[in-house]
Amino acid sequence: MNIARLNIMPADEAPRRVWVAERNRFQELLAPGEAHSALNLTVHVSLERLEEEWRALESGNQVSLHQSFDWCSTWAASHENQLLLVRGRIGQQTAFILPLELVRGRFFRTVRFIGADHSNINTGVFAEDLELAQNEQLASKLIEELSLKLSRVADIVTLEKIPLAWRGSRHPLASLPAVKNQNASYQLPLFESFERTLAQLNAKRRRKKFRVSEKRLEALGGYEHVVAATEEERRKLLCVFFRQKAERFKAMGLPNVFQDAETQAFFHALADRPHTHDNRPLELHAIRLKGENAGRIVAVAGLSRKGDHVICQFGSIDETLAAECSPGEFLFHIAIEKCCLEGAALFDFGIGDQPYKRSWCTVETPQYDIVLPLTTRGRLAAFVHRTIVRTKAAIKKNRRFYNFIQKIRQKRQSAYGAAETAES
Repeated sequence: MNIARLNIMPADEAPRRVWVAERNRFQELLAPGEAHSALNLTVHVSLERLEEEWRALESGNQVSLHQSFDWCSTWAASHENQLLLVRGRIGQQTAFILPLELVRGRFFRTVRFIGADHSNINTGVFAEDLELAQNEQLASKLIEELSLKLSRVADIVTLEKIPLAWRGSRHPLASLPAVKNQNASYQLPLFESFERTLAQLNAKRRRKKFRVSEKRLEALGGYEHVVAATEEERRKLLCVFFRQKAERFKAMGLPNVFQDAETQAFFHALADRPHTHDNRPLELHAIRLKGENAGRIVAVAGLSRKGDHVICQFGSIDETLAAECSPGEFLFHIAIEKCCLEGAALFDFGIGDQPYKRSWCTVETPQYDIVLPLTTRGRLAAFVHRTIVRTKAAIKKNRRFYNFIQKIRQKRQSAYGAAETAES
């Protein structure tokens, strides 16, 4: 699909003029034959030291929310991983920041993006319009400098889930060695008119599905769309989500990536950070029933917004009540309409191939993992990483085998549901 049409420029021209001036300065510094020698990398362990220049760089639309200062600082406050913040300067100008952390595994020491397990799309923090990929010498220098700076503390650098093409531009690190991630991410372009947004899809079918769900919810006594406005409401909705998701993972026989206390503390803290119109670290939406089941939450979604880009961080449903109403998709319908009215330009369902994402989205964005071994042990780690990714990708391409695995998971879920019913 054509990604170029999603190159949406900031509405405010003042920041744009600043970035143009910055770009011109970088172009002078990146003169052929001089660019690679002008790059200077430093590694920092303090977020606060880089905050001012970090926030200045992240304001562009091409920087993912997952590399924003708010996201990274909130994660760091709830986790004990060692921060390794790589700043690249060309001359006196900061060209990029790679917000990384050190994770010590059983066999390998890995440097990765902060909070990588819970990010949907990663870009790093690069000055807008800086095209490092056009200078292969500079990319080579980056590898050399990372090896020099980090090889004493880590075996491998893995920069996962990077779109090499994003919002009309090629990623600055696109020339580095990379393996295609087994998962893509899925997006829906938004317009001021919700009708125009739906026109990209099968609008008639989408409206019919919404009406059917609404009638079924009304038959249960009615519903209300809730957007948590207080700390207490946010706490309650997150607790509902963690419980619903735990039940879902158990039914599917999958590990619960939200179960540890540090991760739950992170999302609670993220939801409590200050919100503005176009900067919402985590906004919680829900469908709450009325009538006989008054107060029962049947669907939860966590949405984040940075600029004109909205990302669905997670979602869950109560599978024991109103499942036939498709409350999850019903909630997305309402939330997407709200995003259109609020001037967002892109709704991102995040990484992972699911039928409901394909039913909503017109854009599929391939993602890649940049893998840089730093030591002999790191070369083995890189081989293992690439092998696992390619194996998973091969399984997903083999529809018959993948469907077989999905059926096994569905049988587990059905057996779990039957056991729950018997116990009650």
